[in-house]
Amino acid sequence: MAADDGGGGRRTNPGTGSGSASGTGRQRGRQGGSALTGRAAILAVVVCAIALTLAYPVREYIAQRQEIADLEHKQSVAQKQVAELSQRKQRLTDKSYIEREAKRRLHYCMPHEKCYIVLDGGASDGEQAQRGGVNERPPWYETLWRSVETADRTR
Repeated sequence: MAADDGGGGRRTNPGTGSGSASGTGRQRGRQGGSALTGRAAILAVVVCAIALTLAYPVREYIAQRQEIADLEHKQSVAQKQVAELSQRKQRLTDKSYIEREAKRRLHYCMPHEKCYIVLDGGASDGEQAQRGGVNERPPWYETLWRSVETADRTR
């Protein structure tokens, strides 16, 4: 049985840990909670400081990666243009290609050939292109002559 101290009928059991010891345990818990809250605040401040410190370099890194991607794209486009131009340069060194283009575009004739250009004054340009299947644009000399005639009429 528990011993009675005789002071008010209160019984104490030395093995239960009741009394003033339990009161100090509650105070420690409260202090630990406030200390934990302070630590959490410090941790939050440190995390924010690290995040703010790293924000600008990360943003610059992302911007530089985007710029590198853009420059690589431009480089690939430029390389394609260089390849096309080198092919064109190679074609322009071929004499037969130049002769074909001169005949087709400029309506030139070789000295040993006789060339004729049939002009149909009654047909419109659309009808002439459908019948003959020739270029949509008139030859350069025809355009030049039309501009001379037009300049004469305006005087």
